[in-house]
Amino acid sequence: MTDSVSRTVQEGWFDIPDGRLFWSPHLISQAEADSYFQRLSEELNWRQETIRMFGRDVLQPRLQAWCGDAVYTYSGLTMEPQSWTPTLLAIKAACEKVSEVRFNSVLANLYRGGQDYMGWHRDNEPELGVQPVIASVSLGESRRFILKHMETKQKLEFNLESGSLLVMAGNTQQCWVHSVPKTRKPKAGRINLTFRLIL
Repeated sequence: MTDSVSRTVQEGWFDIPDGRLFWSPHLISQAEADSYFQRLSEELNWRQETIRMFGRDVLQPRLQAWCGDAVYTYSGLTMEPQSWTPTLLAIKAACEKVSEVRFNSVLANLYRGGQDYMGWHRDNEPELGVQPVIASVSLGESRRFILKHMETKQKLEFNLESGSLLVMAGNTQQCWVHSVPKTRKPKAGRINLTFRLIL
């Protein structure tokens, strides 16, 4: 059973089993989110990267850009950072105010349609630290985001609409995996920004 958390919780911090989340469905206004989406679509150098999965190289089912102050390596892919843009810095400042964490990097994902997706994974690379805080901002089309507890298999689901913020903290990356599943429903483009602190 999947609990649709985004329809039942108030804005703010709340605890989940072995984790802690912050939810704000409207951190950014609709007009501002539309403007940010358009600007980032044009500002960033989007690429479809190849990663190592299950012993073979595969193209990621979405486009990506890595920006900030640090190099990042995951799934056999090492990403050199692009420079911060004024748009990214404005959104970063809003996320830092809410989460009370300083971020030095952001992974931007561009989902071109419903067939672009993110498979089950954890953001638990050593350079993120033991209890990383990941601030996820959505712009553009809404998409389902699912968290699954690794032991109990409990699932929590959020509908990430344009302008929303979901922060994952505490032991969330140790005890939960998360995904953005593909869908057959017609979907327009979506940009997801996950701000993080590389140690």
